[in-house]
Amino acid sequence: MRDLMNNITPKVVIAPPAAAATDNTAQVGSIVDVAGYDSLTFIIATGTLADADATFAVLVEEGAASNLSDAAAVDDKDLIGTEALAGFTFAADGAARKIGYKGGKRYVRLTVTPSGNTGNAPLSAIALLGHPRSAPTANPPA
Repeated sequence: MRDLMNNITPKVVIAPPAAAATDNTAQVGSIVDVAGYDSLTFIIATGTLADADATFAVLVEEGAASNLSDAAAVDDKDLIGTEALAGFTFAADGAARKIGYKGGKRYVRLTVTPSGNTGNAPLSAIALLGHPRSAPTANPPA
């Protein structure tokens, strides 16, 4: 009953940086294939954010093409939480944010875009796939 581990698959979508971003370049996550799972939550983790006025906007996109050539912003009704609540400012050192997807498309992607950033901005993100149609899930994750 209390087993979450065998019912999730984590995927790194924005890897922890070797060197933190020091400009406004969007951090575009890997495309997540949700086939075989009934839920997806993105978890964003920050390090020490050096810029004193930077903001970080979150965008979730979906599509039917595996390369997301048909990417479109996810409608708010297909998100659990909001992109605004998943976003953050320079004050979110060592913080975590989350946003869920409940839409019907097979492929989903997360992007975090800084603005006003001139300092180090280390961040990473994990896609947490849940409610697998076949459990237990593999460990280590495939």
